[in-house]
Amino acid sequence: MKHTYFLTGYPGFLASSLIKQLLHDHQKDIKHIYLLVLPSLQDKATQEINSLAKKTGHDPGIFSIVTGDITEPTLALDHDINREIQESVTHVFHLAAIYDLAVPKNIAFKVNVDGTKNMNNWVKTLGNLERYTYFSTAFVAGMREGKIFENELAAGQTFKNHYEETKYHAEVLVEDLKQSVPTTIIRPGIVKGNSKTGETIKFDGIYFMLNLLDHISFLPITPYMGDGKPEGNFVPSDYVLRATSYLAIAPVGKGKTYHLTDPNPYSMHDLQKILTKAYLGKTPKGKVPLSWVRSSLSSAPVRKWLQVELEALDYFSIDASFDCSTAVTDLKGSGIVCPDLKDTVEPMVNFYRKYKHDRSKHIQIN
Repeated sequence: MKHTYFLTGYPGFLASSLIKQLLHDHQKDIKHIYLLVLPSLQDKATQEINSLAKKTGHDPGIFSIVTGDITEPTLALDHDINREIQESVTHVFHLAAIYDLAVPKNIAFKVNVDGTKNMNNWVKTLGNLERYTYFSTAFVAGMREGKIFENELAAGQTFKNHYEETKYHAEVLVEDLKQSVPTTIIRPGIVKGNSKTGETIKFDGIYFMLNLLDHISFLPITPYMGDGKPEGNFVPSDYVLRATSYLAIAPVGKGKTYHLTDPNPYSMHDLQKILTKAYLGKTPKGKVPLSWVRSSLSSAPVRKWLQVELEALDYFSIDASFDCSTAVTDLKGSGIVCPDLKDTVEPMVNFYRKYKHDRSKHIQIN
């Protein structure tokens, strides 16, 4: 039987990219793809899906853009459309979320927690569901340190920001659903651009470090920040997308939670050295305490000038290691492996240099 997919989060970067990956990997098995979009994004979504169909040679009729809102009961879907979907959808991919580290608490809870609760209730009404894939984050671990395993979730942890906290509470809800719904939970590390092209839609995450280097390039010496012992778990988007496309469909993924993290991550010290060498052509010298950097970023004018979120600094100080043994084991034989970050730095830096003056790629710093 051919599959019918339903995705949330379109036309966001991850959802848009995942559609391309699914079409590439499973096009012979796909009957139809429903894309849930907010009414305000309907025109943009229609333009982008028509462009995708033209570029890939797919029949535009394979796609249906349906308006709705995950923060509303039954996703605010039209009654007739909802019935049609309930009778046909086999695979659901829930990617819609607020990903900003500085998101206010009320907005984060409404979208990430209440939205996921509504999604969970809705998927239970689907008569032909084969898999519900939920996009979480490895950082539901919050402030935990040490080795963190894929089968762990609730450990009394506290959190660095409302993004982590709400994604944790949402995952708890999805985890409870595993008993009655065939579910796969994906926990990526910090996602960066494509490993080969460097392409990304937003300069956040690891790109905050490039923003910083760009703005302090006039200094004769570039210092390390902090002791640099924690791991920097950054993964290229194409690895996350290929792994998700495989694990969300393969029988082995049913009922599993996966860390799509770097199995061989660099320390933040080594990462700073690699990026500084690649971007500025020099090696960092000396060290400034994180407390000093935090104090500087506490000033809104400073962080706006540097284009760095204060919340990003927390990832320099939490010494957590994400075990991804289940993901590595279940991906064996698929040809899907996480590349060495060092091998992906050149295209990432080249892409950043080309688009660093494009304000649409920078997130708003408050």
